[in-house]
Amino acid sequence: MSPAGLRGLVLLSVLAAVATIGLKATAYLLTGSVGLLSDALESGVNLFAAIAAYFSLRYAHRPADATHTYGHEKIEFFSSGLEGVLIVLAGAGTAWIAIARLIDPVEIKSLGLGASLSLSASVINLVLGLVLIREGRRNNSIVLEANGKHLLADVWTSVAVIAGLVIVWVSGLYVLDPIIAILVGTQIVFTGFGLIRRSFDGLMDHALSSEQQEKLRATIRANTPPGTTFHALRTRQAGARTFGDFHMLVPGSSTVREAHDLGMRVELAIQQALPGIEVTIHIEPIEDLASWEDNSLKGIEPEARSKE
Repeated sequence: MSPAGLRGLVLLSVLAAVATIGLKATAYLLTGSVGLLSDALESGVNLFAAIAAYFSLRYAHRPADATHTYGHEKIEFFSSGLEGVLIVLAGAGTAWIAIARLIDPVEIKSLGLGASLSLSASVINLVLGLVLIREGRRNNSIVLEANGKHLLADVWTSVAVIAGLVIVWVSGLYVLDPIIAILVGTQIVFTGFGLIRRSFDGLMDHALSSEQQEKLRATIRANTPPGTTFHALRTRQAGARTFGDFHMLVPGSSTVREAHDLGMRVELAIQQALPGIEVTIHIEPIEDLASWEDNSLKGIEPEARSKE
């Protein structure tokens, strides 16, 4: 999907957040339920996060420039981390309000209408959340995926709140309303911490998955002739882009042209195996002992070399 298409999906989530805030806020005003208040607060976070996601996607798709030669994609991790922080704050705020209501329970009114409005908002979030997660994974965009997961978390929050309100309506135990809100707030906090952790990994140049790395190693092995090898393999993810670099050791008698052609064949094979990856290959003479010791991965290299 084009960058404009991705931003269009985020704009759709902005509109959905505005609609769901209106529905859930009305439900809270009609009922006085702190559970529905917690639901409305999370939708407010959705709106702020969707706006942040839109601007981060807009910035992330700017081409590389003189001051950002690797591009701008890492802002996606910052955006999703910010969304995680907001989710944690929304969950903590929900629990705080619920504790106060637990101490001083309030009778809930118009439960049927309030629950219906909240359920309508949940249907909107469910459909959009599934679309965002699908397109986020398809386009390797953590911002879209994070936004989609947030919306689905909102759906489960609403379902839990509505189910709790039904129980309150049937039993007349109004104290259950804040208890449900506390449980929902706790779940929201855990969702936020999950996003923060994933975003932190991205900002810290987290390596590709072990499966992707092994596929990369196997591709290099399959396309290098006897008498050559490789080491110092490093990978990282930056938004939708992936990077890999390694040292390829070739006979010192090889000409520059021969080493270059070999590197080009290996690079092409890697890009076919892992589409979109940007590869950098450093050529070194295999006979030179320094070729095996001139990299920052020396401390963990023996484990890698046993596979190579």
